[in-house]
Amino acid sequence: MADRHNHYEAAFEAYLRELRTPYIAVNESRRSLLPEGASIKSLDFIVPSPGPTIWLIDVKGRRFPTGQKSAQYWTNWCTQDELASLDQWEQMFGQSFQGLLVFAYWVVGERAPLPPEQLFSFREQTYGFLGIPRLDYQAVSRQRSPRWRTVTIPAAEFRIRARPVHEFLGRCWPPGATLHQNLAPAAEPIEAVPPSETENW
Repeated sequence: MADRHNHYEAAFEAYLRELRTPYIAVNESRRSLLPEGASIKSLDFIVPSPGPTIWLIDVKGRRFPTGQKSAQYWTNWCTQDELASLDQWEQMFGQSFQGLLVFAYWVVGERAPLPPEQLFSFREQTYGFLGIPRLDYQAVSRQRSPRWRTVTIPAAEFRIRARPVHEFLGRCWPPGATLHQNLAPAAEPIEAVPPSETENW
């Protein structure tokens, strides 16, 4: 296991090992240089699936919920640079490689992004891992901060499009379960919430 100081990435790597799925951990401490002299953000992991797709993963660590004065759930922002870098990696690796944003949610409140049996414990902390392909994210993203060049997607849209990471990898979670037991219809949110509730949850 790589020596990772980022606890979100360390937890996700432990999760991959628990899934018994092969992966390549990338040293992302430095940006990668392109032949023309420009640089792009390095990946975090390269992970194959049982099918033709090989996932180029960028892990985004977020608290669940965020905010001190008022709880904000489903925080899913990223930078335009991160999306552009994933796009360039896809082009360089070829057709079978697809970018996957993995939102590693550190559960710090009473609610969680996934059912209890799909959460992951690491170093006495609890995490939920949700993935969304780069193309799907970018298709519905909107500007969050012009100054910091960040984008986000509405919480309701995110909850429909994001899926537990083990499904992208063709694995079962918890280990020993059958895959079809964990699958939810693609058009349904991960966890049903009455439409009268605010987008923050």
